[in-house]
Amino acid sequence: MDNFQIETAQNITIHQNVAHITTRIGSFFLDVLIIISYAVLLVFLTSSWLDLRFGMQQWAISLILSLPILFYSLIFETLWNGQTPGKRINKTRVVKLDGSKPTLGSYLLRWLMRIIDIQMATGSVAVLTILLNGKGQRLGDIAAGTTIISEKKRVTLQEVLLADAPEEYTPTFPQVTLLSDSDAQTIKKLYNSALKKRKHAIILKLHERVVEITGVKTDLKPVDFLKIVLTDYDYYTQQ
Repeated sequence: MDNFQIETAQNITIHQNVAHITTRIGSFFLDVLIIISYAVLLVFLTSSWLDLRFGMQQWAISLILSLPILFYSLIFETLWNGQTPGKRINKTRVVKLDGSKPTLGSYLLRWLMRIIDIQMATGSVAVLTILLNGKGQRLGDIAAGTTIISEKKRVTLQEVLLADAPEEYTPTFPQVTLLSDSDAQTIKKLYNSALKKRKHAIILKLHERVVEITGVKTDLKPVDFLKIVLTDYDYYTQQ
């Protein structure tokens, strides 16, 4: 559930780094803490500072001041580009499955579905759906076509090993210079992810794409070929 990939109609692969469920739960409780703090302040204001007693005036003022609690997630996610304070602290964000910014309708649908996802079953439905879905989606996300991604940069050991070519390195394929920086970055990211998750099909597709761009012909295994290509590219870009 940590990540998944989507291929758009333009044959562009989008790699989504889905927020871990524990991070989502942590963000939720941070938001709950903020809501409780606001509620305590609200009680203090309506009972002490405003010095009001039970009556229509108090009920009206209390209702107005309570609206931020009711619409908390909807207000913040809409105004803060998919983030509540809890999500911002944990560096997560609501996005569409294709990586684009959700519409107001998407945020509204997620907010409405909280009644089923979180409130009616104390969050158990949301947790179960997220664990089973594979794309970090609760029912509200499925209905709205959204998910929650983590914006934290993850650096793996494989990425470190492929970061720079050795000082005495001799490149094998000069044709790698035909790759653009964007091509190389995308290939590197998908390659490391595929190695980590043992996604051989992705390795084969990357191999085909590199061969198509560079014209290199080799008998090397796709995984070894791509590693050399990335190291060669790093070598030439360092010169």
